[in-house]
Formats: sequence, structure tokens, C-alpha cells
Amino acid sequence: MAEPMRIRAQVQGSGAVVRVLMNHEMETGQRKDPNGRTIPAWHITDVTATLNGKTVLTAEWGPAVSRNPFLQFTLKNAKAGDKVAISWKDTRGDTRTDEATVA
Repeated sequence: MAEPMRIRAQVQGSGAVVRVLMNHEMETGQRKDPNGRTIPAWHITDVTATLNGKTVLTAEWGPAVSRNPFLQFTLKNAKAGDKVAISWKDTRGDTRTDEATVA
């Protein structure tokens, strides 16, 4: 199971800035191991963000995203106390969801 994401959501102006650091290997499937065998692709394919249960962001990612990806976005009309949840799914079918409160 993947390690928890680090999520920070802070009120800024009339909305909130959300910063997310995901812990994931993000293997491209193009590298080889010391024995010359290709290391299978293993990366995040889908990312979803919700604000109080309502989807506010969806993204489809590929192998070009770096290891331990960082995502930042702005939410309009978010206020202190709102709940932000981030979910991802990878090529192995693993999923992870973590939540933070807007401060």
C-alpha cells in the first residue's frame, strides 16, 4: 500500500490553494533492471479531487509524470473548514484517497 499523500489546503483570497505531494514510484516501463529485463510500467493513471464530496478536478496521467508527483491547484469559493479529498488509481489497480481540511 502506498504511503499517505501530504495535502495542504489554505484559504487565499476568495478561494483556496491546494498543494498535494503524492508518494509513488511512477515507473515508466522503459527502464531495464541490472539483468537487462524491462521494468514494467507502474504509474498513476487517474487523479480526482473533491471539495465536500463534489468532484472539482479530474486528470489522466501517463508515464511522463515524475516520481512522487506534486500537484497544485486553486479552488474557487472554498472556505476554511471545507474538506478536500484527493484520490488516485495506478496501472496495477491500486488506489489511494486522502483528505485534508481547508485552513
